[in-house]
Amino acid sequence: MKTQIESLKERALAACNGASDVQALQEARVKFLGKKGELTALLRNMGNLPPEERPLVGKLVNEVRDQLEQAWKQKETDLAASKLQAQLEAETLDITLPGRKPRKGTYHPLTLVLNEIKSVFISMGYQVVEGPEIESDYYNFEALNIPKDHPARDMQDTFYLTEHLLLRSQTSPVQIRTMERQQPPVRIIAPGKVYRSDADVTHSPMFHQVEGLLVDKGITMADLKGTLQLFAEKLFGPDTKTRFRPSYFPFTEPSAEVDVSCIICKGQGCRVCSDTGWLEILGCGMVDPRVLAGVGYDPEEVSGFAFGMGIERIAMLKYGINDIRLFFENDLRFLKQF
Repeated sequence: MKTQIESLKERALAACNGASDVQALQEARVKFLGKKGELTALLRNMGNLPPEERPLVGKLVNEVRDQLEQAWKQKETDLAASKLQAQLEAETLDITLPGRKPRKGTYHPLTLVLNEIKSVFISMGYQVVEGPEIESDYYNFEALNIPKDHPARDMQDTFYLTEHLLLRSQTSPVQIRTMERQQPPVRIIAPGKVYRSDADVTHSPMFHQVEGLLVDKGITMADLKGTLQLFAEKLFGPDTKTRFRPSYFPFTEPSAEVDVSCIICKGQGCRVCSDTGWLEILGCGMVDPRVLAGVGYDPEEVSGFAFGMGIERIAMLKYGINDIRLFFENDLRFLKQF
């Protein structure tokens, strides 16, 4: 029996030392030390020994078991260390390589254009004023000389929340609220989101506007033209020309659409401007006397002008963008260009 135990010990140690990985080591352990292993089988045969030999053999088996357990534990530690060393050698960090810089965020093109527009008008003495996006029918329409059932309401297909509340279709209500709070002179721009039920490559159900208002004594159409000419030159370049075409808006009279000379062909005619040499950028006009009277101003004492532009429209012209939906898709390939 002692000879068998010693032989088992030598074979077990050889199997342990010869294991090349954790799986082979575990298989050898089960073979020799498992519940159905060779050492367990020897213990079961102790019943065939004379009673006086059993304690000595039992003691020897336990010593061998302890020696083998220790050998397996050490081998497992050695294999783990070897595996880690191999992994570290395979994944060596080359400290001479340049670091990976995190990508920096940039301003959205609409934010860039809005900030530029604000800068231009602030330099001319205008204040930036904001107002609620959920408006009453009165401020969005009636106070702007668009009573109920007026055909001008067909120009703005509006999102109504209740019979009297809606998502504003323009930032003009901010002008009314401002005039109700203060007496002339008034010189403001009102940027913000507006909503209309319209969607295609050049229109979005939600878009951004900047509207401007100046009310004071002696304000004329010439002041409006001079202001917008200066604005166009600062935004699109000093050689930019403007053209005023008669138009209609319920809250201004007279009213006009404003074009600028094409920023691509410099007015010579190209595909972008449909060979006209002009690009439409905004609408404007002299504030209708009824609007002034509605906020408590005396139309005989003061006059004013107003204008409004879509920021998406300005950005599309400024950067040569042909689809308004690109502004809202969050495609990094598009945004990182700005």
